[in-house]
Amino acid sequence: QAQLVESGGGSVQAGGSLRLSCVASTYTYRFYCMGWFRQAPGKEREGVASVYTGSSNTYYGDFVKGRFTISQDNAKNTLYLQMNSLKPEDTAIYYCARWHGSCDVDVIPHSGTWGQGAQVTVSS
Repeated sequence: QAQLVESGGGSVQAGGSLRLSCVASTYTYRFYCMGWFRQAPGKEREGVASVYTGSSNTYYGDFVKGRFTISQDNAKNTLYLQMNSLKPEDTAIYYCARWHGSCDVDVIPHSGTWGQGAQVTVSS
């Protein structure tokens, strides 16, 4: 069964950094999208960053503004999200996902595999 397991969440002060990791189970396909989405209390889920494994093209939400970097280590089947200059409004549960179709994070995928989520809390 396909599985994604996130880690690396936690609490940090504004201006600090965190790195999220997502270990993925082996997958039949070579080319697909992987990315990070987040959901804050009372808000809709939104896309943070994604990557297409076929070309390593990356996509970011407008609010990222150069603060976050998505990367992957294929040898370890692991996806990362390096988050710098964190702000209190970045507080949310961050989900890792794997899906087919458009990798644009402006579109929340309706199918695919999702992780259980990792809490990120940024205090002012």
